[in-house]
Amino acid sequence: MPRYARSEREALADLMLERGPEAPTVNEGWTTRDLAAHLVLRERRLDAAGGILLPPLRGYAERVRLRIAARPWAELVGQVRRPPLWSPLSNPVTDELANTLEFFIHHEDVRRAQSGWQPRDLPSGLQTQLWQRVSLVARAALRRFPADLLVQAPGHGEVGVGRGGDRLRLVGSPGELALFLSGRQRVARVQVDGPPAGVERLRTARLGL
Repeated sequence: MPRYARSEREALADLMLERGPEAPTVNEGWTTRDLAAHLVLRERRLDAAGGILLPPLRGYAERVRLRIAARPWAELVGQVRRPPLWSPLSNPVTDELANTLEFFIHHEDVRRAQSGWQPRDLPSGLQTQLWQRVSLVARAALRRFPADLLVQAPGHGEVGVGRGGDRLRLVGSPGELALFLSGRQRVARVQVDGPPAGVERLRTARLGL
C-alpha cells in the first residue's frame, strides 16, 4: 500500500536541501527554515505544539519554534525527514491520517514559491486520500460562509457547504482544493463560478485548516 505521507515528506526534505534555508515559501514571511522548524515543533515538541491552534499558547510555541530554527540546516531537515516513532502524529498507525494532507500542502508551499512552477500529476491514490480529507475540511472551513457553495472535485465527489445566499461553485482537483481551502487561494488552480462579488469574497476569505 502506498505511503503518501512518507513520499511527500521525503520530497519536501529533498526540496528543502536543494533550495536552502532562506528560500521563500507560499506562507508569507516564512522561509524554508521557518517551515522546517514548524514541522519539527509539531511532531517533536508536544508541550508547544498546541500553540499552532490555540491562541493562548502561541507566544510560547513561537519562542520554541525560533529556538528550533537556529539548529544547523542539515540537522533541521534531517529531523523533518525522520520523525520520531513516539510522536502521536507520526507513528506508523497515525502517519497517513495525520500527515498526508499536511506534507502535501507544505511540499507545495516550497514548490510554488518559485516562478515557473506547474501542478504535479499526482497519483490517483493520493488524490483519493486528499479528497477524503478535503471534503471534511470544506465542511469545517466554509460552514459559515455567506453563500450556497458547492465544492466539486470531478471524478471524486462534491459537498455542499455555506449558510445560504448567492450560489457559488468551487471546482478543482483534490490537491488544488486542498491548497485553496488551506488559505493558499492565490496559488491554487481552481475554478470559481458565481456572482462576481461572491467569487471575490471566496478568493480573499481567510481560510485555513
